[in-house]
Amino acid sequence: MSQPHTLHISRSTRRVLESASRLRVDYVEAADFSHWLAASVNTPLAIVSFGAPVSPPVSCPVITLDLPQLDGRSQLEVWTSDHPVTVHRTHEFSAAASGEMLAGTLQLEEEPGAGLQATTERAYRRLLHHVQELGYPYLWRIWNYFPRINECEQGLERYRQFCVGRYQALADTLPGFPGSLPAGTAVGTRSGPLQLYVLAGTHPATHLGNPRQVHAYEYPVHYGPCSPSFARATFLQSDIHAHLFISGTASVVGHESRHMGLPETQTRETVDNLRALMAHADELSGTTRNPQPSRGRYKVYVRQPDQLKAIQQALSIPLFASSQILYLQGDLCRQELLVEIEGVVTTD
Repeated sequence: MSQPHTLHISRSTRRVLESASRLRVDYVEAADFSHWLAASVNTPLAIVSFGAPVSPPVSCPVITLDLPQLDGRSQLEVWTSDHPVTVHRTHEFSAAASGEMLAGTLQLEEEPGAGLQATTERAYRRLLHHVQELGYPYLWRIWNYFPRINECEQGLERYRQFCVGRYQALADTLPGFPGSLPAGTAVGTRSGPLQLYVLAGTHPATHLGNPRQVHAYEYPVHYGPCSPSFARATFLQSDIHAHLFISGTASVVGHESRHMGLPETQTRETVDNLRALMAHADELSGTTRNPQPSRGRYKVYVRQPDQLKAIQQALSIPLFASSQILYLQGDLCRQELLVEIEGVVTTD
């Protein structure tokens, strides 16, 4: 099994982050958003909606995804900063910058006959151009959403087409590739264009592997013409707070899917992967995790809604006691995977 690179947080990176803007993410009831916004001391960087309207209107980027929320609630994912925010917009790209960090989104419709591979490559090249032009060349976290992820077109599954287009753009334009690849998620929506959402910075972060898994960018060729281009997690740390951005994580050990057809068992395997990733981040940062659970914000993507209760039962454990969890219906990168978990773990 391929082992993760040993990456250590440098003293110079810590010094840069000492005066960093404080990044925060919260899940907010859509009906309460106006009251929450009025009471917040922070400024919105970006808002992700899963179908609910965003009211009152905000100037920061709003990403609207056709991913139904499964637990009967209607929440917004709200990213904020405690520093002033500047908004940038073009016809295809919108971003909000605060100090050393930027949140941006780019969406691109698939043109008839172009194919998802070409659309993805074009979208990523434009995304990299925009963040580099604005002075935020280091990718910290990327989310990718598009419909029909497991359908086959032109002899190749759409997820694999996406991976080829992403690889071609990033291998050509991202300095330090593949070691500079950030945490990532790719999930299938019910409808909509290709939507990319990025957190980027003026300085590099630390990108991690998982000791239980092969690097995604080193997968064997039978997973597709090009390996998926993402790290298992990205770690940001200062003297006062730290963020661990956890990629979409599933029941994969080494590079193989485990526990076909068993949603609860897949969930427990996924949690084992999350624990290993958190322990690895602690080791690299030279810290000891507090016995009390860290504040986390998790999104759980569920392929089959009728399996929600089994998955929720498997997640009723102390690891998530101090966290918020958002359950969404989405299709996953492998047809046999039933659940995928991503998150942001924050310590102060």
